[in-house]
Amino acid sequence: MRLTSRALWERFHGRLGTDGIGLLATLLLLVTVGLGFISLSDDVREKETQHFDERVLLSLRRADNPEEPRGPRWLAEAARDVTALGSVSVLTLVVCAVSGFLVLVRRWRTLALVLGSTVGGAAVNGILKSHFARPRPTVVPHLTHVLTESFPSGHAMLSAIVYLTLGALLAQLVERRWLRAYLVGVALTLTLLIGLTRVYLGVHYPTDVLGGWMAGLAWALLTAVMARGVKRRSPGLREESRGDTAPS
Repeated sequence: MRLTSRALWERFHGRLGTDGIGLLATLLLLVTVGLGFISLSDDVREKETQHFDERVLLSLRRADNPEEPRGPRWLAEAARDVTALGSVSVLTLVVCAVSGFLVLVRRWRTLALVLGSTVGGAAVNGILKSHFARPRPTVVPHLTHVLTESFPSGHAMLSAIVYLTLGALLAQLVERRWLRAYLVGVALTLTLLIGLTRVYLGVHYPTDVLGGWMAGLAWALLTAVMARGVKRRSPGLREESRGDTAPS
């Protein structure tokens, strides 16, 4: 008996259910992003991307004066403003503000997930930077101050972790799909803009930012899978996710 694609999908969906399909898709994306990061990091370590990286940075500066970025004068200042949204100081303030809210509404389990994801991601970023120890770009002058190694970009990775985690958390509080898509879209847009400003300001190679995005997304997906597993074993966390917990 031949089965049509629709019949196969219905049988597959019936066995796994919506939650099972979502988990499978998350795991597949996690593996794909993880393998992509490994491949990219190998290329960076062997300096196979160096020529491309330097050409991109040079293309963003005036040919007669590498200290001057292309575009109107206000663009560089705007880039500094946007890039600050991915700084450790701003991200710490955001996480503290969200944590304070979760404390006030007594969502302790959700608070643990948020802190575990963000603090753990910051630790992983530090380990990766120390492991690869890639020097900062020298082909163009930096337009903002930097302190740590170059690969992967901390701004790109940490903004992906923080904003995607918070976007997913807020998305659980609304029922309409377009509202969820909007919240996740805002988180993605912030992450993309922050990463792009790092390249424009000359403090990161494009592959640094791409690596940061990959590592940040992989960590966010990993914590999402772990959170899903914890929810299965924690009725209290499931209640918090549905917004059933209220302060007494």
